[in-house]
Amino acid sequence: MTTVSSPPSTPLLITQGDPCGIGPEIIVKAFAAGELADAVVIGCPRVLGRAARACGLLLPLARLDSPLDRREVPPGALPVCVPADLPSGLDTLPWGQMDAQAGAAAAACIRSAVQWIQAGAASGMVTAPIHKEALHAAGVDYPGHTEMLQALAAEPGQAPPPVRMMLANPQLRVVLVTIHIALRRAIEALDVAGIVETLRITHEAGRRFGLAAPRIAVAGLNPHAGEGGLFGDEELRIIGPAVEQARASGWDVRGPFAPDTVFMRARHAPPGHPGEFDFVVAMTHDHGLIPVKYLGVDEGVNVTLGLPWVRTSPDHGTAFDVAGTGQADAGSLVAALRMARQLAAGL
Repeated sequence: MTTVSSPPSTPLLITQGDPCGIGPEIIVKAFAAGELADAVVIGCPRVLGRAARACGLLLPLARLDSPLDRREVPPGALPVCVPADLPSGLDTLPWGQMDAQAGAAAAACIRSAVQWIQAGAASGMVTAPIHKEALHAAGVDYPGHTEMLQALAAEPGQAPPPVRMMLANPQLRVVLVTIHIALRRAIEALDVAGIVETLRITHEAGRRFGLAAPRIAVAGLNPHAGEGGLFGDEELRIIGPAVEQARASGWDVRGPFAPDTVFMRARHAPPGHPGEFDFVVAMTHDHGLIPVKYLGVDEGVNVTLGLPWVRTSPDHGTAFDVAGTGQADAGSLVAALRMARQLAAGL
C-alpha cells in the first residue's frame, strides 16, 4: 500500500469520528467558520446534518464520489465522501452513548480516508475523536487511532512503520515513547532502541516544522531523573545511553532531565519567554500529556509522527456529556487543521 505523491491541489480529509460524540458537531462548526475550504469530510451525511441542526446551522451537503471532486462543490456546501461499508441508521443512535455501530462507522471512515490518501486523492487527514470502547465493541482490535493507522500504513508483507504520538500546542510539543498500555507494561517496554527511534522520529518531525536543528529534551522516568540511581536506575541503564547514541548521530538531544521541571524549561510562553527546547520526549503517556493538556485543550493537537502521510487530530475525546447540545468547542479541530496544512506543505 504505497502512498502516492499528491498534487498540491488535493484536499485534506476529515474523518467524522464517533457519530454519537461531538466530532460531527465540531466539524460543522469549523466549516461554518470558514476553516474547511480545502477539506472533504469522510462520513455520513445524515449524521452531519443532525449535528448541524444541533448547532443551529443550516448546512447544505454535497455528496462526492471522490475527494478530487472537491472543486465541483457549490459554494457554501459541505463536501462529504461516504465509505462503502458505512453502517446505516447512524443518525438514529442516541447522542452520548457507546454503541458498536458507532465504533464500526468510525473505523470505516478511517479506512476509507487512508485508501483515498494512498490513491493520491488527498494530502493528509484530520481525525475527529473516536470512542475506544465502541471501537472494541465493533470488533476493531486496536487501542486507538495511532495503532490502527500504523497498521494501515504497512506495506504488504512488511512490518508496520514505527510511529509516535506527539501532542502540541503553541507553547509545548511533547513526543511519547510509549502510549496506550498499562503503566507497568510501559516501564517494562522501555529500551535503548525504542528511545533512540523516538528521538530520530522527533528530529525528523522538527525538520518538517522548518527547524534546521531541532532542540530535543528528554524527560527522565523517575523522580529527579533517578538522582544518580538512588530513585531508580532506568536513566543510567536505558535513557542516558539512548541520549548518547542520538547525540552521536548529530542530533541536538539533551537529558535525561527531571520530569517535574523539564516541561517548564521547554515551554514557549510569549511575550519574551522562549523555551529552551523545541520538543520534549517523555517515556509514558501521562508523564508527557498532563503538562500539555494543563495548558489547555482548545489549541492542542495530536500528531502521529512516522506515518507516510500527515495525520493530526484534536487533543480531546468524544465528550459524550455534551454531545448533541451544540456546546462543543471546535478550537482544537481548527488547530489540528492548521497544523495538518503546515505539515503537508513540508512533505
